Amino acid sequence: MKTILFFFVLLSFSCSSKGKKPKQEIDWNKEKSVQLNRSLALEEEIQIKLFLESHKDWDTVSTGSGLIYAILEKGGGVKPQIGQIADVVVDVKLLDGTSCYASKPNDYESFVVDKSNVESGIQEAVKLMHEGDHAKLIIPSHLAHGLTGDMNKIPPLTVIVVDLQLIKVRS
Repeated sequence: MKTILFFFVLLSFSCSSKGKKPKQEIDWNKEKSVQLNRSLALEEEIQIKLFLESHKDWDTVSTGSGLIYAILEKGGGVKPQIGQIADVVVDVKLLDGTSCYASKPNDYESFVVDKSNVESGIQEAVKLMHEGDHAKLIIPSHLAHGLTGDMNKIPPLTVIVVDLQLIKVRS
């Protein structure tokens, strides 16, 4: 009986409104969101510029989306088209060189161009390459894994560096 009484007393105190903090209003608006995004983009831009300073031998090209790439070896084959299958060898790293993902030795990854969940930066780069090309990509977070990262090895808001070889294009 004492246990039941104790339970009801405990329950009544835990359900009371005393001690609750008033709901705090969040002062957030579109202007603050834009300002935060600009700040994050500027920070990434600085990180990328510092990274490129140590890779001056790469002849890089920037696209309008923010993708930066350098073709290291030209293959001369066909360019993949939307809906075709691209067989690629990839090695994904962070700007500090930390390895995240890599194709297995003597193997490749396959995906349908513009019709799969591969990072949009890789999708964009593959469409600029020819079969046999070997490229280095610097992919800003908004074209990689964005605000959440990949929930595994790539943290949120992280620029990635991808070594990408387009092995074959198939229909």
